[in-house]
Parts: sequence; structure tokens; C-alpha cells
Amino acid sequence: MSNLRNEQAWLITGSLMILAAVAASAALYFTKDVMVPFVLAIFITSLVAPVVDFQVVRLRIPQAVAVVVALLLVLAVHTLFVAMLTLASQQVIATAGRYSENFAVLMRRSIETVERFGIDLDDRGIVETLRNELPGLISQSFGTALSILVQGFLVVVFVTFLLAGRNPHRVHRGFYQEIDVRIRRYLATMVLLAAMMGLMVWGVLAWFGLELAAVFGLIAFLLTFVPSVGSVIATLAPLPIAVGQFDSMAEIIAVIAIPGALQIIVGNTLQPKLVGEGLDLHPVTILLSLAFWGLLWGPIGMVLAVPIMAVARIILVRFESTAPLGRLLGGVLPNIPEDAEVSSPSVSNDNPPAAAEHGPEQREREGALP
Repeated sequence: MSNLRNEQAWLITGSLMILAAVAASAALYFTKDVMVPFVLAIFITSLVAPVVDFQVVRLRIPQAVAVVVALLLVLAVHTLFVAMLTLASQQVIATAGRYSENFAVLMRRSIETVERFGIDLDDRGIVETLRNELPGLISQSFGTALSILVQGFLVVVFVTFLLAGRNPHRVHRGFYQEIDVRIRRYLATMVLLAAMMGLMVWGVLAWFGLELAAVFGLIAFLLTFVPSVGSVIATLAPLPIAVGQFDSMAEIIAVIAIPGALQIIVGNTLQPKLVGEGLDLHPVTILLSLAFWGLLWGPIGMVLAVPIMAVARIILVRFESTAPLGRLLGGVLPNIPEDAEVSSPSVSNDNPPAAAEHGPEQREREGALP
């Protein structure tokens, strides 16, 4: 009976958690115009908070002045990004027609190669669709990124109140400190790696003389914040321009292969060492979170997916009822030993099995997901 009651309790808890997740997702979707700037402000505050703390604690500067200095720093970076993205969007929109033509030529060549193996494709419909739709998609993508930065006024307002409400002299303990340290380390590392990646891609493409090299460097910088998927898109983005500009196949391959190799080196060797122990998220969790938050909040949701899920995992692990779900996000799930015996239904409540005397940590062994 006790096992049946435990199963029923877990079933009820799981059902309530699913209903709560669905309701929270709906609320986050319909309030994204406010929640996206607020979440961005939280992460930006985590990055610039040490600047305020240093001024107040070390330099004895009034907190109001320290907050103003931090806000000026945020506004300077924001203005720089708006200017860079505006110039990049103008260049891309001006060459969107030629870019789509080059992409159509590349697709036609690929389709002709496939048809040589006896596979019949409707190449005219595919190529014409891409030719007509690609300029709008390019303009829409840059317009979306630019609108996010233009709406940064609301982010600045949230950052102002979050910084003003902090107490620089307070030392946080427990899981709040864990969240603060891990998220700040992750954000700082990703900003540095993204800047380095953008500069390297721009330098390589400019060395080959590729058009829009600076634009593709900016794209590489932005897509570095999107794990796994972003590096692939950033590597293949210059391909249509390279096909239309270069006659040598060696140059086309080099323009794609060298940035791709840099992405692999940075993502697989340098990033794990700088991040340290990381955010304890399984790769499958990262991919699913990219899809989920991208569905809710669009491209900016994919950028925020990893830190949001890292915070959720840290919080879930702290509570006994949600600890299994938190460990599951990290790729760890309970593993029942092969020699475990099933409890007999005839066992009464007065004489529980010996395993019931131990805590939940001693009744399960954890196994890592592959």
C-alpha cells in the first residue's frame, strides 16, 4: 500500500507540474513584450553589478553615482551595437537581391548534382521559392534583431531599478550565490568568446577579400550565444556570397572551412576550459531548451535559453520534490539496481521493508545519461 500511495503522490505531483508548466508557458508567451526586456535586464544587471559594488565598497562612491556610471557603460555598449547592426542591416538589405541570386545558383547546382543519381527534384519550384523568399527573410531577420536593440529603453529602465535596489555590502549565501556566480561566469565568458569569434571571422573573411566580411563577423558574434545551432549557421552564412564572388573552388572551401575550424576549436576546447564546471546541463537539455524558448520568445529566447535553464536546474535541485527533475536536466536519472527485489504487496504498514528506513538518497543510485 505504501508503494501505491507513493506512486499516486508522484503521479499527482507530476500532473500538477505539467499543468503549471503549461500555464506558465502561456503567461510567458502573452507577456513576452515585458518579460523579455525584464529577463535581459536581470542578466545585464548580473554582469554590471560588480562595477557598482567596486565603486561603492572600494572607492567609497555614493551608490547613486555608481549606478549612473554603470548605466552610462550599458548605454554606450547598447549604442555601439545599434550603430553596428544598423550599418550591417543597410548593407545586407542593399545586397539582398544579389545574395538571393547567388544562393539560387548554389541550390540549382546542388539539385543538378543530386539529379545525376536518378533522384528527380522540382528544381524550378524550389529555386524560385528561395529566390523570392530569401530577401524578405534576410531583411526580416536583421529587422527583428534591430527592433530588439531599439527596445532597449525598457531594458535600461529595468536595469536602473535593479541596480538601485541592490545592497553592495550584502554578501549572499546559498543557492542565490550559486546562481549569481555561475550565470555571471557564463555570461562574461560568452561575451568574451563571442567578441573573439566575431573578430576572427571578420579577419579571415576580410583577408580573403569577401564582401560583407564585417557583417558576417557580426553574425558570428551574435550566433555564438546560440549553442550548437548558431555556429553552424554562422559558418555557412558566407557561402552564397563566396560562390558568387570567387571562381576558385579552393577559395570557396577556405572561406567556409577556416571559420568552421575556428568555431570547433573555440567551442570544443577553449569554451569548456573558460567556463569551468559549466552550468551542468545535458546537451539534449540544451537543444530542447533552444526549441522551447525559441518557440516562446523567438530568436532572443534562443539566446536566453541556456542561462534560464541553468537557473531553473539550480532551483529545482534545492527542493526534494523537484530534485529528480533538476538532476534530469543535468543528464542524471535514478537507476534501480538489477538485483533489487520488488516489495511484496503483503507487507503491512506496521512492518515496512528495511529499505524504507533509509533516506531517498540511499534508496537510489544515480546513473548519467550517455
